[in-house]
Amino acid sequence: MTKLLLVLTGARVWSQNDGTQHPTGFWAEEFVAPHRILTGAGLDITIATPGGRVPVVDETSLDPASGVDEATAADFRAYLGEVKDLLEHPARLEDADPGAYDAVLIPGGHGPMQDLAVNPDVARILGRMLPDTTKVVASLCHGPAAFLVAGDSDGWLLRGRRMTAFTDEEEQQAGLAAKAPWLLEDRLRAAGAVFESAPAWQSHVVVDGNLITGQNPASGAATAEALLKALAGR
Repeated sequence: MTKLLLVLTGARVWSQNDGTQHPTGFWAEEFVAPHRILTGAGLDITIATPGGRVPVVDETSLDPASGVDEATAADFRAYLGEVKDLLEHPARLEDADPGAYDAVLIPGGHGPMQDLAVNPDVARILGRMLPDTTKVVASLCHGPAAFLVAGDSDGWLLRGRRMTAFTDEEEQQAGLAAKAPWLLEDRLRAAGAVFESAPAWQSHVVVDGNLITGQNPASGAATAEALLKALAGR
């Protein structure tokens, strides 16, 4: 059975440049859409967080005021209820053996900018899985913030790789750019990514070998489908 490591943020706040703490967590659609598709495809999924901390959903992602319609929000809440036990008992990221998994998926929400972007175990896992072309590395929206930790004195592991992520334009339109300590697109470009994007809020997925990235929450399902396609072609 194909095994997938699904890495979720354990952060509950995102530290702003004015010293305030913005409530955060994982974004509902970015977990629900891929998890539903990948589980339906029969993948053996392990959810892991730093320290095994119970992940929390960013309540904004379930709020119709944020753009999600009420029926969809209700569907997300129902699914999160169905997998509540899985979310309440995550594995410790520190214990994850990258050799035991065929793929890793890192969804977003602003949480990864707080904890996964500086997590040494993310660096360890990516350092083992990305260079191995028999494995697949996928991430979504703010999840690629986790890529920033994957480097050493010789440089960044993902330099020159094609990818996408939540764009600076989308961050500005969401009203969170002004207080953000840094913007993800800026950081990825500065690190050496070949950054590609579609118009704001449209589903967009970039596949570069065994690296798969989705631009925003709307890209969750397409990212999962691209991941399945990549696994089937290994």
